[in-house]
Amino acid sequence: MTNTNANTNAQVTGHHHAPRMLLHEVAPEVGKAMLSLERAARKGLETSLIELVKIRASQLNRCAFCLDMHTKDARKLGESEERIYLLNAWHEAPGLYTEKEQAALALTEAVTLLPGGVSDEVYDRAAKHFPQQELAQLIAMITTINAWNRIGVTTGLGPGAYAV
Repeated sequence: MTNTNANTNAQVTGHHHAPRMLLHEVAPEVGKAMLSLERAARKGLETSLIELVKIRASQLNRCAFCLDMHTKDARKLGESEERIYLLNAWHEAPGLYTEKEQAALALTEAVTLLPGGVSDEVYDRAAKHFPQQELAQLIAMITTINAWNRIGVTTGLGPGAYAV
């Protein structure tokens, strides 16, 4: 592909070869605050659940950088390829995910797609599987990955550069 075609493709698809900005370099205090929020949100949550939540939110937000990062992290933690590949259709593959994971994924979708709201049914389903403190951590984790996704998408971070 020639540079002209690559540039045209970038204009049409909105993808850029280099990030528009590295937010953590331009606004280091924001980057530090996000990392603090990340550390606080993950306390008490299973790392495998965290990665599933991060992957699912990143799928919904179409954040290629975060999808690349969290699928690599999940694999390193021992997550199966099958569960990663089918996460986008977890409703159709309930046997692959525990009831607790399904409740967390339903809450992830509701919080990520907020204009639809978080129904009592979705919230109560999550509350059934997560004690109140853990549920608070889960809500914070979902909020955090959504913030990271918005930073990644807005600043044009692309996949491939992340190494576990």
